[in-house]
Amino acid sequence: MHLADSQTFHSTEPFALEGGASLPELTLAYHTYGQLNADRSNVVWICHALTGSSDAADWWSGLVGEGKLFDPRQHFIVCANVPGSSYGSTSALSVNALTGQPFYRDFPLVTVRDVVRAFDRLRDHLGVTRIQTCIGGSLGGQQALEWAISQVDLIENLILVATNAQMSPWGVAFNEAQRMAIAADATWPERHPEAGRAGLKAARAVALLSYRNYETYHITQSRQGEDTLDNFRATTYQQYQGEKLARRFNAFAYWALSKLMDSHDVGRGRGGMEVALSQIKARTLVLGIRSDVLFPMSEQHFLAKHIPGAEFTEIDSLYGHDGFLIENELMTKAIRVWQFSQQPDESVGQASFLDGLKKLFRERVA
Repeated sequence: MHLADSQTFHSTEPFALEGGASLPELTLAYHTYGQLNADRSNVVWICHALTGSSDAADWWSGLVGEGKLFDPRQHFIVCANVPGSSYGSTSALSVNALTGQPFYRDFPLVTVRDVVRAFDRLRDHLGVTRIQTCIGGSLGGQQALEWAISQVDLIENLILVATNAQMSPWGVAFNEAQRMAIAADATWPERHPEAGRAGLKAARAVALLSYRNYETYHITQSRQGEDTLDNFRATTYQQYQGEKLARRFNAFAYWALSKLMDSHDVGRGRGGMEVALSQIKARTLVLGIRSDVLFPMSEQHFLAKHIPGAEFTEIDSLYGHDGFLIENELMTKAIRVWQFSQQPDESVGQASFLDGLKKLFRERVA
């Protein structure tokens, strides 16, 4: 992954964590695109997923850039790297100021709520008082959702893509299987940056099964021919994906962020998920992917049902959960239709036209 230059926010104040531990200091790597306008009303905050970076224009190039949905000529776009990741924010490979040595496996548990509080420090630093649009997919959607609940007046428009209100037992089990693969690596107990690298490759191979689905593999990794006995296309694909991630990520970050994802539960301490979701004031679009087996449609329907006034749109994609990183054109169309629907109707005719436009889009993505 080629990354543009990032900026760094550093705070020497201790950062208390939800689980009871604390970080002696906090660093956040982040990217901004465009300029903050005079009334500070053009902020788009993008929250990245599990192995993403703060360079949203790199991994979401179909949505971020000139002439695209989020255009730096119009918007001030911010994306920050979550604590625990391998792309510049405080992580297991950072030096612990209290010991003078990297944290490695001593890196404490960071939750989604911790991430949101960390982002608030950066937001204050940037002078952002209101977020016009906050969007995220998967783990990024969990962050955006938590932020909209913890600060109900901060976000005007909320776009949740392939995410949920609580990490399901199914999702936790997938994450635990991946951590077991890392722990099975004999090097994992060692205190060096390459520890657990072979386990990380295996973990990524496990993850791909939840990010895609049966049909994805059947079409893209079909058997080469009836005489093939070994080294199938799907075999080499799994190996390639493991190696590809190991070149840009590390096992410590993967472990920490999978635990971070497991922590997600908007209802914790708030009287349950339904109560928490009912507090959201942001205008909300929920985007679900029909073939997603990791964050199934039932979770998207739950969000749309319990967030006041939320609108739901379903996207049909061959690529399962990974569709939120791939189906840029479909997501752009869905979001633009929804944005248009936020404009006040001036007549019954305009309302009818809008209904027809939305119906046409849904037919095309079905």
